[in-house]
Amino acid sequence: GRNMPGSVGAARILPVLHRGGGMAAGATESDPRPHAVLHPTRINTNVVNAEYAVRGKLYLAAQARQKSGKKVILTNVGNPQALGQKPITFPRQVLALVSYPELIPRASELGIPSDAAERAKTYLSAVGSTGAYQDSRGNAMVRQEVADFLKRRDGFAGNPDNIFLTDGASVGITLCMRLTIRSRSDGIMMPIPQYPLYSATVELLGGTRVDYYLDERSDEWGLNVEELERSYVAAERSPSRVTPRALVVINPGNPTGQCLSLENLREILRWCARRRVVLFADEVYQTNIYDSARRPFISFRKALGSLAADGDSAADAVEMFSFHTVSKGALGECGRRGAYFEATNIHPDTAAQVYKILSMNLSSNVDGQIYVGLMVNPPKPGDPSYELHEREVNDIIGSLCRRAKILTAAFNSLEGVSCSAVDGAMYAFPQIELPSAAIEEAKRQGHTPDEYYCLELLDKTGICAVPGSGFGQRDGTFHFRTTILPPEEMFDHIVAAFSKFHVDFIRQHSAPHARM
Repeated sequence: GRNMPGSVGAARILPVLHRGGGMAAGATESDPRPHAVLHPTRINTNVVNAEYAVRGKLYLAAQARQKSGKKVILTNVGNPQALGQKPITFPRQVLALVSYPELIPRASELGIPSDAAERAKTYLSAVGSTGAYQDSRGNAMVRQEVADFLKRRDGFAGNPDNIFLTDGASVGITLCMRLTIRSRSDGIMMPIPQYPLYSATVELLGGTRVDYYLDERSDEWGLNVEELERSYVAAERSPSRVTPRALVVINPGNPTGQCLSLENLREILRWCARRRVVLFADEVYQTNIYDSARRPFISFRKALGSLAADGDSAADAVEMFSFHTVSKGALGECGRRGAYFEATNIHPDTAAQVYKILSMNLSSNVDGQIYVGLMVNPPKPGDPSYELHEREVNDIIGSLCRRAKILTAAFNSLEGVSCSAVDGAMYAFPQIELPSAAIEEAKRQGHTPDEYYCLELLDKTGICAVPGSGFGQRDGTFHFRTTILPPEEMFDHIVAAFSKFHVDFIRQHSAPHARM
């Protein structure tokens, strides 16, 4: 047919496409599209340089193993329901009713308690339909539920206008990072070991990662302010002259499982105020607590309130984003993609910019928003669903507590393995001592030593863990991260399989003149 006015004829398009393009640098004869505009060598280098170990080489190897028909135990990611954790009943009942309101009149005959039906009606009156966009900050009623929860948890009121609902905590973290990072001169301080989302996001957004080390040896992965100061000063004095603008603290820790004390939180807040550093408080594992008498969860927000009660000026000076999600805890609803973050002491015009960015995506998913409301506002004593809800939650957390202790004890019983107590979150992060022959074999195969160990673990047992190098670790040390999520009835098998593998691996790589 005829070309539209102003269009370029088909015969003239190809030269235009290839003008100044040619074959991409580094393309080989086997390259399927060597002239591509979006050739891997021609895309944003920040994308190429970003790494996410949790879904990295080990995960791909595990997928290949599954495709070949072999069994895989995925302990690489905190995905509770994929590993058999049962959903909590009350939220599922409410969500079923708001998704299909025609069921509400039949709730009783379907065995759904009256409080679930009433909650569904309340949400429907607030959202209209779960298929409808909501306010870009999130539905106002759910944000008020979050504010009420924060008051109950921390002892002082929250402002729903400072609360934002997002499609999972990662979305909120990335958004707040985007506000903070302006150039490579802007540093984001993050713990080592850390959750790889942070290092990947900083790279993707063009900032600079500034590492500080948690103390594995003397304080079970404790965080001390002296180390924060060392890291801050080192960044400022580096050849790149990096200025740290934000501090990431993961509490309870991922992958380390530690819980920070109130005094420690207060020290960190004072340090942030003095150094004018924005605090990112990643608190998504706050209900995964296994020794609440010794190491309870305390929010940074509550610690900030205690500083305010003492008249400490840091309470007003610290700028903070804090994050929580429905993906962890007893809910474990990762696929719902529901989360919130609260902006504390953030300039109102900057908060307006957050609103603007969220508006570009119109609305986070409504099922996730409702799940946030159900997380922060569960059944109360006297409600028909209360006893079942409490029993289900306590059973899940109690089982996770037992699994954490079993796994920690098993690791510590093995020669060359040491593991700190898992006080919270969903992971153990043991340190392993590797023979020099194993380190040399890893190098020969093009792997880091702990990566090689984990690949061999996957091959011999089907257990998929994540090497510590993906989270960061001190030079000369090796770790791996495993979840405590596989069903409790599988733990004897997992412990036995891992123990046999480790003993065999060390023996194989310690034997004189062993052939690799």
